[in-house]
Amino acid sequence: MIDKDVSWLLPPAIEYALECVSHITQESLTHQTPCAEWNLAELLSHVNDSLAILHEGAVLGFIAGDPMAVPGDLPADNLVQTFTGRARQFLAAVTPASGDESSVAIADRVLSRDIMIAVGVVEVAIHGWDIACSCNVRKPIPAALASGIMEIVPMLVTDDARAGDFGRPVLVSPLAGPSDRLLAFLGREGSAQQFVN
Repeated sequence: MIDKDVSWLLPPAIEYALECVSHITQESLTHQTPCAEWNLAELLSHVNDSLAILHEGAVLGFIAGDPMAVPGDLPADNLVQTFTGRARQFLAAVTPASGDESSVAIADRVLSRDIMIAVGVVEVAIHGWDIACSCNVRKPIPAALASGIMEIVPMLVTDDARAGDFGRPVLVSPLAGPSDRLLAFLGREGSAQQFVN
């Protein structure tokens, strides 16, 4: 249970992710990502779909079903524009002046609004790092953002919830910074040699 306001984490998470997607080129869409089953185009399509779902929950207070998928074979500019638009829509939907829904219904489950926002924070920040990695750009998650996420992520990413997006924790140096510690918890090696595509 998340018992603190996490909305302050969303603006820097989205700002960071927008910086990461700015490195995407048409050529990079076929690059490997830290998410073993996805290339960069597939990962970006996944994040775009996730943002559409989160926006729906924020605006309506419920999630009706899967969004219309964004094809992974679109040009890079289209995928990046979709990400940018959906990220900004989600941010606008959870600002204090927007919707008053305190919970979000998904099928037969109900999540608190804070959990939904926290899921969005983790989704855009961690996959933002994945995207930068795939573009062979070293871009650590900002320290304050990584520290804030580290306080909530153990409540969201349990052992049962790791399949697909997140691997098992990896060892990290006691001297590692907040970004590397967060990434290690989620099965990523933040200081490792980046991908050569």
